[in-house]
Amino acid sequence: MASAPFDPDLLVEKLQAVAQPSRFAVLRLLARHEPFGLGAGDIARLIAVPHNTLSTHLAQLESAGLVRSRKDGRRIVYAIDRAATGSMLAELGKCLAPVDVQGQSMTVPALRERADGGPRYSVLVLCTHNSARSIMAEALINHEGRGRIRAYSAGSQPRGIVDPEAIRLLGSLGYDTTGLHSKTWQVFAEAGAPGMDFVITVCDTAAGEKCPNWPGHPLVAHWGIADPLEAGTSEAERREAFRNAYRQLSARVAAFVNLPIEEMSPERLRSELALIGRLEGATATAMAGKTGGLLPATEM
Repeated sequence: MASAPFDPDLLVEKLQAVAQPSRFAVLRLLARHEPFGLGAGDIARLIAVPHNTLSTHLAQLESAGLVRSRKDGRRIVYAIDRAATGSMLAELGKCLAPVDVQGQSMTVPALRERADGGPRYSVLVLCTHNSARSIMAEALINHEGRGRIRAYSAGSQPRGIVDPEAIRLLGSLGYDTTGLHSKTWQVFAEAGAPGMDFVITVCDTAAGEKCPNWPGHPLVAHWGIADPLEAGTSEAERREAFRNAYRQLSARVAAFVNLPIEEMSPERLRSELALIGRLEGATATAMAGKTGGLLPATEM
C-alpha cells in the first residue's frame, strides 16, 4: 500500500499542537500511561492544569490527531495515538535528511562558492507568460548562485509586464528587482545570445510547447509547479499562493545551486535535475519527468 503524500500543513498543525508546555506535558503523561490512557480529571491533577484550560489543550491535541478519546462510563478517557505521533516524528526526520524523491536519494552538499576564475554556468528559466514563476526563479538563482550560476528568464507568450505581487514579494525579501522584466524566449535563440548550460521550465504549458533551437547544448529539466495567478480570488489568497510558489522554487534552487556540477556527468546531472523537479509541490507532468517539446540534448 502506497504511503500518503507528505502534507507540510498537517505536519505544522501537529507540531503547533505539541509546541506548548502544558500540551507537551499531556502528551508525555499519556505516553507513560499507554495504552489505557487517563481520564481528564487525572490528567489535570497530574500536570497541575485547571480543568477548563486542560479541555482546550486536549481538544487541540485531538484535533491534530495525536490523542484519541473514548467514553468509559460517565467519564472520557484520553490516550496517545502512537501511530500519529510516530508519523509526526518520522516526517520531521525526513525533512532534515537528504532529499528522497520516490525512493531515490538526492544528497545536497554544503554550500558551494565560486572559486576565482572558476566555471560559470548559465540557466534559462521558462514559463508561458514570464510574469511570475520564471521571474522568481531568475531572482532566486542569481542570488543563491553567488556568481557561479547566472540565470535569465523568458516566456513563449510573454505578458510584457511582471506581476506586481511577484515584485512585491521579492522586494520584501531583499531581492533587487530593477532588472526583472517580461520578454520572449526568442531573444535567447538569436545570434549573439548567451549560450545556455541549462534550460528549465517551471510551467507545464511551456514544457509542452515547441521551443526555439537554443545555442549550445543545454541540459533540459521541467520543474512544474502550480501557477499562483490561478489560485484564489482574494488578495490574501493570491499572496499566500505566491508565497507557496516562492517556497517551492526556493527548495529547488537550493538543491540545484549546491550540486557539484563540475564533477558530474551529463547523465548524472540530468537525473539530479529530474529529481529536483519532483520535489514537494510538483505538478503531475513534473512528477512524470516529462519535458514536452523541450528535448534534452545528448551532451553539455
